[in-house]
Amino acid sequence: MKYELYYWPSIQGRGEFVRLALEDAGADYVDVARRARGMRAMEHVLASPSIKRAPFAPPFLRSGELLIAQTANILFYLGPRLGLAPRGEAGRLWLHQLQLTIADWLVEVHDTHHPVGSGLYYEDQKPEAKRRAADFRTERLPKFLQYFENADFRVFSYVDLSLFQMIEGLRYAFPRTMRRLEKNCPRLVKLRERVAERPRLRKYLRSKRRIAFNEQGIFRRYPELDAA
Repeated sequence: MKYELYYWPSIQGRGEFVRLALEDAGADYVDVARRARGMRAMEHVLASPSIKRAPFAPPFLRSGELLIAQTANILFYLGPRLGLAPRGEAGRLWLHQLQLTIADWLVEVHDTHHPVGSGLYYEDQKPEAKRRAADFRTERLPKFLQYFENADFRVFSYVDLSLFQMIEGLRYAFPRTMRRLEKNCPRLVKLRERVAERPRLRKYLRSKRRIAFNEQGIFRRYPELDAA
């Protein structure tokens, strides 16, 4: 089946978690908004009153007649179909639970640079961002890292891919903090290394299809937020 992924064309964001799964599995898919007139097509889905069960925001995935939104929900659907999740219900629900926890974690990353409002510029909330980032670095980030360091997910799945993305993004946004904290989570570091060397993913990561981290996405590098 050919999938259609709809997400913003210039950032990794939440859509990258879905891209990684599709790329690793060698799935046949189109990254719609990165093609000619793709943004118009995405906006049509979001705004058209004729589309039932329309998504609130990207990312969303079209699979045949299905239109599926929310990153964790998309991966819950794709996992068994791409060989990235067990078919047993208990195993799939456990992966979904982990992915939803990653979604919570990602929100906290975003809120380090936009703690007051997403519609405001970072420059309009720098004092609040510094305070929020300090709490994230010292309290929240270590808790998330240790939770996943100890989590039981032995069979390779889309959660491994998502954790790879989290570590890559955190290394970009908080390089000093991650150098310190990674000493306490060797299992996650090894996971990141294994994922990076998977043949299809290694090729994708070195290609132009992989959008570079930038200061428009969720993971942003502001040195003042990565203070010691």
